[in-house]
Formats: sequence, C-alpha cells, structure tokens
Amino acid sequence: MRISKRFALAASAAVIALFSTNAMADGEKIVIGTEGAYPPFNNLESDGSLTGFDIDIAKALCEEMKAECTFVTQDWDGIIPALIAKKFDAIVASMSITEERKQQVDFSKKYYNTPPAIVVPKDSDIKDATPEALAGKTLGAQGSTTHSNYAEAHMKDSEVKLYPTADEYKLDLGNGRIDAAIDDVVVLSEWLKTEDGACCKLLGTLPIDPVINGEGAGIAVRKGDPLADKFTQAIAAIRKSGKYQEINAKYFPFDVYGD
Repeated sequence: MRISKRFALAASAAVIALFSTNAMADGEKIVIGTEGAYPPFNNLESDGSLTGFDIDIAKALCEEMKAECTFVTQDWDGIIPALIAKKFDAIVASMSITEERKQQVDFSKKYYNTPPAIVVPKDSDIKDATPEALAGKTLGAQGSTTHSNYAEAHMKDSEVKLYPTADEYKLDLGNGRIDAAIDDVVVLSEWLKTEDGACCKLLGTLPIDPVINGEGAGIAVRKGDPLADKFTQAIAAIRKSGKYQEINAKYFPFDVYGD
C-alpha cells in the first residue's frame, strides 16, 4: 500500500542526491523540493529513489544549467512554506502556476499542462463528469491543490472530501468510501493501469478554469530569485534539443506540454 510506504520512507529518504552528469565541478548548487507521492510525475520508490516525469525533467534542466542538484521530499501541504523557509531552492512537483500562488512565490514558464478529470468505481451509476451528475455525491481530492479548489468552486452540490495525499483518496475510492475523485487526467489514467486502480474508470475530463487551474505546471522559487528565469531558459533549451520530447515519450504517448 503506497501510503505506508510513503511515510515510512520519507524520513530515511529525505535527501536524495542526483548530480547532473555534465555538471561543472564549480557549478551552482540547487536543492529541489518535490512531494514523492504523485506518480507518474514524482514518486518515492521502495528503495528510496525518486522517479517520475518531474524528476527526469528536473535532472535534464540541471544538466542544461550545469548545476549540481539534490532533491528533498516534502509533504504537499507544507511545500511552499518550506521553500520560503529556505529548506530548498525550487519546487519541481507538478505545481500549477496560479495567481494565488504567485503572491507567495515566483515561477518559471510551464513545463507541462494537462486538464483535470473525474474517476469513479466501475459499477458507479454516475454517468458523466458534470456538476449535475455529481450532485449529492462525495468527491475526493488532495487538499491544497488546484483540483480541490476546482471541486469546491464548481461542484457545489457535492460533498468535497480532502486528503493529505493522492494515495489516500485513491484508497477510499477503491474501498467505496467516496463516490468519485478529481485529479490530473494523466495521474488518474496512469493509476487506472495499476492493480490498485483496477477498481475504477475514467469518467471524463473537465473544462480548464484558467483562474483555478492556472497556466500549467511550473517550477516555483522564492520571490525575486533569478532561478525562475534560468529554469525558463533551460526548459526552452531542452525542448529545442529534443531532450524534453525524449523524456515525454518515456512516460506518455502524447505531448503533455499542451497548448
């Protein structure tokens, strides 16, 4: 069960060194914070390693910037406060660029953009991913995310139940304790391919709300930190070189960069 693994390993794998292969010996040292509980974007494995699209993109960006990068894991609900407290220098954790978050941190330009979606048990009587179809139902979401904000704003006739991690709402959905869940369509689609996800089906994607969903996932840094521009330049460089597309193809059969 991923929940127990997540918490059991978080302390022992608090710092995972991932040095860029082409980093200069005197290169800039950057500590990157990630959640480690949001596959296929970032996940803390049983051996203590970090894997996922976010992690591979971060490694490629560090290599492009000729920087020495280390990674630390941080629970999602405390990840921005930990950045501001200088526990790390940047967040690479599928964080959506929103106006609310821009009040606290600066962002690079996006490195991917995918829509939210709804999943339900396979035997569910819910027919489509609309507020009307979900009225009177209990909808799970990870707290302090754009997806929980979306549910609370648009699914006003549903009971929105918030969870500290995505693993926990998935467990409750699989066990019939909630009627549906909302998250990124890629996260949900990948989960449905697993043994734990065999319980459920994708009901459909939701229209992006630009105010809530923002401009896509970006890399967050402290206010005024020039790292934001450096990451933006590195994102453009790996897309031009083809490295981005190589990483994209490792995880997805479609372009997650978006429009």
